[in-house]
Amino acid sequence: MPHPLETEVKIPVASLAPLRAQLIALEFRTTAEMQAESSVLWDRQRELLEKGCALRLRRYASGTRLTWKGPKREDAKLKIRPELETGVEDGVVLEAILRELGFAPVLSMEKRREVLVRPGLVACLDEAPFGNYLELEGSAEAIEAALRELGLQEAAVETRSYPALYQAHGLT
Repeated sequence: MPHPLETEVKIPVASLAPLRAQLIALEFRTTAEMQAESSVLWDRQRELLEKGCALRLRRYASGTRLTWKGPKREDAKLKIRPELETGVEDGVVLEAILRELGFAPVLSMEKRREVLVRPGLVACLDEAPFGNYLELEGSAEAIEAALRELGLQEAAVETRSYPALYQAHGLT
């Protein structure tokens, strides 16, 4: 069985407040208020990194999630990759399990995120230490439609992942 694909685009933006207002006018509804989010990437002697994969443990106010991301597919604008994700009852126990399996934390990232949704599309407003970003996740068609509606179809797309951005800004 093939893994589900995550399809998303990340765009740097000057300010989140006007974008939030635009999203709400386009019938997006807030599902998670702006909150702190802590993500840790785990690896075992660069095994996942060398395959273009990632194992992330993310904590935020409403819970903890474990995510595996597979290698990216080639696309000039969209980030497309296999993704599996699940909720975690006890993050401390999961960290102990990962350590027992030979994994170690390799990168910690902190940001603030607000999540808004409308049918078929998720919009994340992110405040990272190096700037503000809009992430749109859904089908390629839904993403393109939203970019047109927001007047961002010609906007510069950030093709690097958050881990790559953290490293590029010396925050590792």
